[in-house]
Amino acid sequence: MSEPGLNTPLNEWLHLLEQRHPNAIDLGLERLAQVAERLNLPKPSARLVTVAGTNGKGSTVAMISAMAQAAGIKVGCYTSPHFIRYNERVTLQGEVVSDEALVRAFSAIEAARGDISLTYFEFGTLAAFMILEAADLDLWVLEVGLGGRLDAVNLFDPDVAVLTTVAMDHEAYLGHSLEAIGREKAGIFRTGRPAVLGSRDLPASVVTHADGVGAEIYRLGNAHDYHMDDQVWHWRGLSHGGDAVTLRHLPVPHLHHDNASTAIQALLLTGLPVSPEAIASGLEQVAITGRMQRIGRWCLDVAHNPHAAHHLLNVVKRSDQQHGQRKRGLVIGMMADKDIEHTVAFLSEVALFAWAIPLPLERAIDPQSLSDIMSSYLPVRQLTNPLDAAEAFGAAAQALTDGEIDEVLVCGSFFTVAAALTWLDQHPEACL
Repeated sequence: MSEPGLNTPLNEWLHLLEQRHPNAIDLGLERLAQVAERLNLPKPSARLVTVAGTNGKGSTVAMISAMAQAAGIKVGCYTSPHFIRYNERVTLQGEVVSDEALVRAFSAIEAARGDISLTYFEFGTLAAFMILEAADLDLWVLEVGLGGRLDAVNLFDPDVAVLTTVAMDHEAYLGHSLEAIGREKAGIFRTGRPAVLGSRDLPASVVTHADGVGAEIYRLGNAHDYHMDDQVWHWRGLSHGGDAVTLRHLPVPHLHHDNASTAIQALLLTGLPVSPEAIASGLEQVAITGRMQRIGRWCLDVAHNPHAAHHLLNVVKRSDQQHGQRKRGLVIGMMADKDIEHTVAFLSEVALFAWAIPLPLERAIDPQSLSDIMSSYLPVRQLTNPLDAAEAFGAAAQALTDGEIDEVLVCGSFFTVAAALTWLDQHPEACL
């Protein structure tokens, strides 16, 4: 391949970036900072909210963005991974950026980096920063890719740092205990700036680190909280100036209520003007791919670890209590380095049987090994071609048609949901 440039299609750029760096994950900020300096990339002129956590990051980013847009705030977001198109990672006012914008940024980074090697994620993060800065925004909302302290997103100091949850995941990079993982994720906190905590159950290392760096702690259940009353939602928290704020009769959030409370508190702490009406409108309108996403009788969720699976289980059980018990089939594919057994144990409580599918990554567990693990918890249906995910989706659709099940639950990975979205787009009749 010739040297990439402005005329190189985005898909070719992405293929090149996937192949170039020796390690897919190479945590650290030194190389990134050197290239940012060569690009003369300034610190954000907008307010910056950085969101870390094992689960709930994407939902929190989406709610902050939706409420900000409803308030007339110009907002841009950077999230990962994507489902179908890479462009999904960078949004301006809720709209994905163009191929051309990404290619221009990639070309500038390529010209500036010299002999400094960057990972796929680092290259994309710098590109996102360039696009967000050029857009003249009021607010940036950034989702940490992995961990926090050494993640590329942590290059810039956030005005408000958010930590949603801490659970066991990515232990090879973050540590083999909740205390170690919490410490790494708390690495986004800054002296004298708000650290919004989105869980009532966080390891002690999070608060210890926040105290150590002198961050201002706003914890769920203390500084901010919520309660339900006759199917309406009430929230309390603190303003940017420290005054008590109470919001009553809000629409019940479609997403995790802990994340909604955290998103409201984080947005208020930016000091940007946000009315109660904008908060209500944002909560009502927000939608995010792959989080309890319903397409016809299909439910898609990226739950890929026990913590997320347990939450999904509770949501499904509450739905059954409200709307009647549903018969479900489970379509699942997972990464081999996840806690598969405990994840499946939770999901098996709301499924009659399952299909295991392959995922297009070396890290993925093969369908037969996944089936072997799942068979201890629920029946697993075999496919003629175990390596054909489309056959599993087709079988699930047929089970719906035959009345064996009322709903298909798809989960286990972002890549599982992406495969389902692609298949459903190609088979719209299955969505009816």
